[in-house]
Amino acid sequence: MAFLSGDAIAVLGFARVGRDVKISERASIYHPERISIADFARIDDFCVLSAGRNGIVIGRYVHIACYCSLIGDERIELEDFSGLSSRVAVYSSSDDFSGVALAHPTVPEDLRRVSHAPVILRRHALVGAGSVILPGVTIGRGSSVGALSLVREDLDEFGVYAGIPAKRLRARSNNLLALEAEVLRRESSRSR
Repeated sequence: MAFLSGDAIAVLGFARVGRDVKISERASIYHPERISIADFARIDDFCVLSAGRNGIVIGRYVHIACYCSLIGDERIELEDFSGLSSRVAVYSSSDDFSGVALAHPTVPEDLRRVSHAPVILRRHALVGAGSVILPGVTIGRGSSVGALSLVREDLDEFGVYAGIPAKRLRARSNNLLALEAEVLRRESSRSR
């Protein structure tokens, strides 16, 4: 995987880019001026980030694996240490598929009915491969979502969820908080 150079990232015109950010040269970025990326984040091949009016915020130590898409008019936020496995789709906007309106952007806007709501992955939230996150969802701190799941409602903290729709299966260990402290300690000692 080839990553863009720091100069190439700067030319794209992001709202903010932190230290040691890695973005694949094969990622597609739309409206970078509405995207903020914090330190040590990584975006892999064939990802699509299409920031709507309220933007995309990517925290520190966030990984977005290949073929992920983050799309919608409302804010999408991935807090520190969160991550998306391959082929995860995150939507902060959705057409109405009931038939009372037309769907997709090729038809006149006044004939569509689109709902918009922010999506937030709290610190240490992880989403498994092939999962779909719908508008208005907050995935609680420390929770994980199994592969091929559909998340259409908020998920509580430190749970393991899976299924269509995603349901809580069990608790997730909070040991990752101690490991986070170790990462931050090492980062601090490197920067001295």
